[in-house]
Order: sequence, then structure tokens, then C-alpha cells
Amino acid sequence: MKKEILSVKMVSQHQSKDSGSKKNGGKELGMVTPQEKSSKKMKFASSSAETEPTSTTTISDDSKSGRGMSTMPRVVKRKLQKLRPIVEYNKRGKEIGQAHSEMQSYIGVLARSRVPLVDMKWAQIPKDIQEQIWEAVDITFVVGQGGKNSVLASAAKKWKDFKSTLTRHYILPYTNDRKRLSQTPETYKFIEKAQWDAFVASRLSKDFESVHSQHAQIR
Repeated sequence: MKKEILSVKMVSQHQSKDSGSKKNGGKELGMVTPQEKSSKKMKFASSSAETEPTSTTTISDDSKSGRGMSTMPRVVKRKLQKLRPIVEYNKRGKEIGQAHSEMQSYIGVLARSRVPLVDMKWAQIPKDIQEQIWEAVDITFVVGQGGKNSVLASAAKKWKDFKSTLTRHYILPYTNDRKRLSQTPETYKFIEKAQWDAFVASRLSKDFESVHSQHAQIR
């Protein structure tokens, strides 16, 4: 009799587990199957050099979003394939998704490598250089509602941040090491020597020292 009762309990527990698994899609609570893992997908517009984008497709891209130069191989590959990632926006009009992240990294690369390293404001940068940045982004990504203004505003900020990074990490700490300041940073060998020398001189000037001190006090 005891054996029969024990057998009934075991069957009941087994059935309970089965029903629980069915309710949870064949999985026990807390378990994650490979199918549950979300894969990052980007939408692409395919086009030819002569025509506007004619169709869209969705391609899975599970690689981690890179920054800076790590983004370039993917950008070049897609250019050869004539695929332009479509930048997506949420309901508030804010850029979202992997295409947005990669576009921002690409804008950063362009701002650092194509805009001269000069001591002036973004508004003073020649319009043809700004236009080159916009065109480079526009043929690589489907920017969408953000448009040209959004791209150039991002480029302006990234260029300003780049100059700030150079100043804080590669110039001001070495004001007494003229030999080191005479060489372009190893990380940014693409900077022309003449531009680097002029930029260093501007950052060591009394005018910049005064402005820098004021900003430091404000902070």
C-alpha cells in the first residue's frame, strides 16, 4: 500500500513538471535556450552607383559594435557590397540601434582624419570639408530623419572632443618635455607634423592658458 502511494506521488510530481514545462514553452523557469538570445539585426538598403536605393533587406550581425577604426573593415566591406545600413529612430526621434552606433563611430573617424587639426571653431572649418564628411556618411548609411544637420553636429562635437583629448593627454602633461611634444602621438600618426606643431604651440600659448584656467575654475 505504501509502495502504491509513493508511486502515485512520483507520477503526480512528474506530471506537474511536464505541465509546467508546457506552460513555459517546453523550458523550466530560469533556463534560456539559444533561440531566446536576441541577435542584433540591421536593416540595409541595397543600391547601385547609378540609382537610388531600390530595396531593403535585414541581415543578422552578431558582432559587437566596434568604435573608431574597428568599425572601418565592416564599413568598407558593405560599401563594396553596395549595402547601406538604415539608421533607425524611436518614437521620440532619437537614433537607436547598431546602425546608429556604427555610424557615430564612422563620423568620429572622419572628424579626426579629415578635418585639419587647427585652433579654430567648427563654424570656421571650410564648408567643402564639412560637405565631404556629410557625403561620406550619406553614401555609407541611410541617415533618415536626422539628416545632414545631425551628422555635422555630431562631427563637430567629436572633432572638439578629439582636440580636448589631445590637449589633456598628449600636451599639457608634457609642457616641460619639448622633445616629446615635437613628435605626433603614436596613436594618431595620421596627424600631419606641421599641423601638430601648430596645434601644440596654440595650446602652450598664454591666451590658451588663461582660457583653460577660467574653464578649470568653472568646473
